[in-house]
Amino acid sequence: MHTGKIKKLVRERGFGFISDTDGREVFFHQSSVVETQFDALAEGQDVEFEVEKSPKGPRAISVKVVQTGIS
Repeated sequence: MHTGKIKKLVRERGFGFISDTDGREVFFHQSSVVETQFDALAEGQDVEFEVEKSPKGPRAISVKVVQTGIS
């Protein structure tokens, strides 16, 4: 499982990019978001995800919001 932050969201087209903790930028599609709605995501939010190869480079799948500060 990889971790990172949502770097950019392109809501009208249904995709975004995650800055991985390894320093790379990883594409994700709204269909890859689990346990929450794509519209509920925000730039700067912490996420965990898996990475798969695609013809255009690495792609994040099983993107989940990391819950922080829950008491």
